[in-house]
Amino acid sequence: MMTNAPFTRPAPAALAAVTDALAEKFGNRFSVHEAVRAQHAHTLTWGASQPPDAVIFAQDAQEIADIVKLCAAHRVPLIPYGAGTSLEGHVNAPFGGISIDTSLMNRLVAVHAEDLDCVVEPGVTRKALNEQLRDTGLFFPIDPGADASLGGMASTRASGTNAVRYGTMKDNVLALQVVMASGEIIRTARRARKSSAGYDLTRLFVGAEGTLGIVTELTLKLYGIPEAVSAGICPFPSVKAACDAAILTIQSGLPVARVELLDALQVKASNNYSKLDLPVTPLLLVEFHGSDSSVREQAERFGEIAAEFSGGPFNWATKPEERTRLWQARHDSYWAALTLRPGAKAVATDVCVPISRLAECVAQTQRDIEETGIVAPIVGHVGDGNFHVGILVDMDDSADVARTEKFLERLVRRGLAMEGTCTGEHGVGQTKRKYLTEEHSSGTLDAMRAVKGALDPLGIMNPGKIF
Repeated sequence: MMTNAPFTRPAPAALAAVTDALAEKFGNRFSVHEAVRAQHAHTLTWGASQPPDAVIFAQDAQEIADIVKLCAAHRVPLIPYGAGTSLEGHVNAPFGGISIDTSLMNRLVAVHAEDLDCVVEPGVTRKALNEQLRDTGLFFPIDPGADASLGGMASTRASGTNAVRYGTMKDNVLALQVVMASGEIIRTARRARKSSAGYDLTRLFVGAEGTLGIVTELTLKLYGIPEAVSAGICPFPSVKAACDAAILTIQSGLPVARVELLDALQVKASNNYSKLDLPVTPLLLVEFHGSDSSVREQAERFGEIAAEFSGGPFNWATKPEERTRLWQARHDSYWAALTLRPGAKAVATDVCVPISRLAECVAQTQRDIEETGIVAPIVGHVGDGNFHVGILVDMDDSADVARTEKFLERLVRRGLAMEGTCTGEHGVGQTKRKYLTEEHSSGTLDAMRAVKGALDPLGIMNPGKIF
């Protein structure tokens, strides 16, 4: 079993033995160049980048298995790397080691259109997958905004704007191929849509953030491209009114595909960055999928709900290019927010609460932002109680940094006090580890550590993350 002693950097001789062997075997797919190493520590958090000692670009599961066996023999840490879009320091290498880049593992292995599933390698990105699926009439709905790799999306249990209708990665991964810490390659399940045969290993690895093994293949659920898609914007007099309308929409059973919140500050930033002319007031971006008649009926009902909270008028983007531009602006909200305070660092964070507490949580957070005197637009997947705050921080101003740190702590504890979670979709990584002891009991954390110790007894799999 894994010891309780903290993980430490490998001995120089051990690291040299591993890097020499990998350099000889993989040639130009192995790199110790500073720029390559720095790229693989790039993190969108405000934490310091911690580069690995070397990077290897793997091409298949057997290569990764061989790398893992070599590193295990010398107790050298391994950090899986997909597209580098995670937000909580997942790809940092606090103890050095080898970053395994899966971007060359980018094949769509199989499409089973009749079964509504496909098999992909982990380096395939969500946009690339949907481009390749387009002619089949199918699509994969999980969209975390960034063009993330599917292996990374599974590892962080990602979701996004479509989660209110289609669920998150945990709902849409049928099976995984995983290289274990021993170097053994396993499959967690078969392609059947359900099974009662043993432990649910698939969902154990979905969200494990690379701390239990390295995902090398995924079997994913697919969906038919809707016959009709309708999207639109609806302004509200306040964030609370917008949240209340979203809550009633879900509680009424209206099958909304997307319902996204932008506060007035985020709308201002998005107008500037994406060249839009949206009304600078809290907005809901809403989308319905279905037949022509069903989406029309759903839109009419949503308009009635919005009016109950003084929302409207509800304006539709009728052309596909208009919808695309609207949703791209939503996905670009991180970059748009940076224009509000040039030179500042953006700290993106999220919490998730039961939807009945959402309006209260967002309203309290807005008051906190105003009283603290920080610049922090809010966006949110409000259909499932998840919202994001993007704080803009002057990293050279110690007082500003301190204000932000205290605000982040209050935000998380506010969410926890409302029976929510410290992270709805970003994951734990490095930056939210300290909150796990507040969210989970000691017994729950001990159970997690027992799983980690059993599957990774040497502690080499992405150490310094989650625990």
